[in-house]
Amino acid sequence: MLLEVKNIYKSFHIGTHTVDVLKNVSFQVERGKICTMLGPSGSGKSTLLNIIGGIEIPDKGSFYFNEIEISGHNEKTLGRYRRKRLGYVFQSYNLIPNLTLKENIESGAYLSDEPLDINDLLYTLGLWDRQDQLPSQLSGGEQQRTAIGRAVIKNPDLLLCDEPTGALDYKTSREILALLEKVNQKYECTMMIVTHNEAIQRMADQIIRLHDGAIRSNENNTNKQKAAEIAW
Repeated sequence: MLLEVKNIYKSFHIGTHTVDVLKNVSFQVERGKICTMLGPSGSGKSTLLNIIGGIEIPDKGSFYFNEIEISGHNEKTLGRYRRKRLGYVFQSYNLIPNLTLKENIESGAYLSDEPLDINDLLYTLGLWDRQDQLPSQLSGGEQQRTAIGRAVIKNPDLLLCDEPTGALDYKTSREILALLEKVNQKYECTMMIVTHNEAIQRMADQIIRLHDGAIRSNENNTNKQKAAEIAW
């Protein structure tokens, strides 16, 4: 088991009000699997992803990574966990504008003790011919591929994806999903994908649904589809 979340609670204080964002959330994710997390805005998806990512600290509960408890550690330990074990892909690409595509990807390699081979990764991403271009010269899809490459070159155990297709058109979104599937299979990288897009669940091994800060359902997908077969 790669990840185990146990009885997580999280609240935020807004003025004199307390908002309960996560309420007794528990689940497990197996190594090498793709897990999607769905739910409406305000259901707690991003907060939960931030807790797993070592960015937010839960009020109560704990989570374990490779059977080692991560929650409750100091910032130094959490920082090492983020650098060595995790990769992040967001809706916004956050590329460095004055670095080439290849240099943007390589910037992630410096955070890893065992980075992937940059040339092999460029071919996998379909970006070999674009490696010397700056972000301003790239399409949205190419920028997201670059952002995925920057996260994956670290050779992370877990890739956290927060609305990775949210800023892309339909055709490009499907291409990015196919790429994530390829990365999962080739590099055996476990993935958690937070999304509003119900169709993405069809390519996942595990489907978690959140509603009002609690898990409504947590199911294994017995009818998993290839990313290329998904339409919406």
